[in-house]
Amino acid sequence: MNVGFISLGCSKNLIDTECLIGIFKDNRFKVVNEEEKADILVINTCGFIESAKEEAINTILEMAEYKKQRCQYVIVMGCLVQRYYDDLVKALPEVDLFIKIEDYDKLWDKIEDLLKRGIVQKEKKKTSKKITEIAQMPMLTEQEFLNRAITTGSNYAYIKIGEGCSNKCTYCAIPYIRGPFASRKIEDILEEANMLAKKGIKELIVIAQDTTKYGMDIYGESKLAELLEELSKIEGIKWIRFLYAYPEGITRELIDVVTNNDKIANYFDIPIQHISNIVLKRMNRRTSKEQIEKLLKMIRENIPDVVLRTSLIVGFPGETKEDFEELKEFVKNAKFDKLGTFMYSKEDGTPAEKLPNQIHGNTKKARYHQIMQIQQEISKELQSKKIGKTYEVLVEDMSFDGKYYIGRTMQDVPEMDGIVYIKNEMDKKPEEIVNHFINCKVTEVSDYDLMAEMI
Repeated sequence: MNVGFISLGCSKNLIDTECLIGIFKDNRFKVVNEEEKADILVINTCGFIESAKEEAINTILEMAEYKKQRCQYVIVMGCLVQRYYDDLVKALPEVDLFIKIEDYDKLWDKIEDLLKRGIVQKEKKKTSKKITEIAQMPMLTEQEFLNRAITTGSNYAYIKIGEGCSNKCTYCAIPYIRGPFASRKIEDILEEANMLAKKGIKELIVIAQDTTKYGMDIYGESKLAELLEELSKIEGIKWIRFLYAYPEGITRELIDVVTNNDKIANYFDIPIQHISNIVLKRMNRRTSKEQIEKLLKMIRENIPDVVLRTSLIVGFPGETKEDFEELKEFVKNAKFDKLGTFMYSKEDGTPAEKLPNQIHGNTKKARYHQIMQIQQEISKELQSKKIGKTYEVLVEDMSFDGKYYIGRTMQDVPEMDGIVYIKNEMDKKPEEIVNHFINCKVTEVSDYDLMAEMI
């Protein structure tokens, strides 16, 4: 049978999908990219914010239409199922099997049961409408991580070092969906990283909901810095980056590891969410404005060419005009290299859902656009300073007309940051350039991307 996959949401979800693809392949199923050719369609959903939920529902309904053609089974898994299992079972009879995250240790058993019998028993156990704290979720097995299919191409892969989150920010449902933070063992992560290197992967992207919490649950202290050092020893891996480092967990040791190790990208993704101490406290964040500003200064003093990325939430309940003006002023002064902004989304069962002074949607939109306009000007200013500079670029593709090679610098996360367009002026075959590292000089810039020539 042919099986097709759609993975929605974050890169952590993508790894779960890749593990399931590996399981299907081990059981001699053929993986296809065209939905119309699939006998089975699997959708891994996100349930983080309202827009993600809408996307997931729309995708499920769209895929269910293929049951009128060749498709026999639609299987839905992931965060949305974990949050709204009972509601989904009632509302979407088109779906043949829903799999909660808490059942990932029985993932293949449930799928095999469906395929053998043609039906699946719907769970009779009722789940509470109220989101409550849950026990630690079962992780996929280490063998499933080792057998995962890499869907991100031949150059980079994500490596998940932990599951869940224990931070309990008042706006976030992740601890109620994925459980508390649970680290993988260092030796298991290194085994997976060696497997990836043997497959030709050149860049590892280390991820977790909060990478700085890695190791605290099983080793009693953060082991992120040590893990990065061990990963850098793997032959064949040239670039390593870690994402989603909460500010309170960034230590001097971690900064020193980034400073002194050429394989580790001078790149910190620090989700600060806001800068007003009043709002930060209401969000149950663990840092203050003063601590954040001190941290950014320390990183920049130790790593002058560092790239700083952050994410912000505007329109959080009770955010006053004064709070927002303080945030605007901070963004202007901090000059982040990369910045993403989200409008607050009221999530079922989270503490912030019940906070007073919820912000009107139009106000949230206006504040979002103001922050992004400020950041666009900052981006233009920072981009202009790159003209004439030389960068090492990992070339990953070629334009359809063959005029440009397309790649990334070490300063750019795939599918999140900018790309480099390199003029194809050298008398070399594409296979000598694509999937290789080359040195380029920047000749032009746009708001987020670079134009360059080979040197």
